[in-house]
Amino acid sequence: MVGRRGRRPAGSGVPLTFEVIAETLRERIRSGGLRPGDGLPTQAVLMREFGASSLTVQKAMALLKQDGWAVSRPGKGAFVAHRDHAADDADDLDDPEATAPVGGTTARVEVLERALADAVEQIADLRGRVEALETRSDGRGR
Repeated sequence: MVGRRGRRPAGSGVPLTFEVIAETLRERIRSGGLRPGDGLPTQAVLMREFGASSLTVQKAMALLKQDGWAVSRPGKGAFVAHRDHAADDADDLDDPEATAPVGGTTARVEVLERALADAVEQIADLRGRVEALETRSDGRGR
């Protein structure tokens, strides 16, 4: 049985393209090919490398960020996340495990900050709508 595009049939062990992209980048980080603070390949580069759509690449990057492997810097791109350890552990960076996220704290904080900013924006929008409705109803003699 074939699922909808982008969906894996139940019980299938075949990874989706965005999962393959994310795992490939995680492996590059674990092997030291990409180190904390290094820029990750651009969306265009990943699209060419994997023959993937922009949405697929975006999903892979979102997965990496969610799991704490990458962080975004607005206007600059995506970068390999730094470890959530004290600076005195910095000499352990040659260990492949050292670049693995520790709970993904940085990524979780980023996600929460974005969600909070979105919520604040939505609240401001709703306040504006309510004020507009109240102004209209006041004009009707209510």
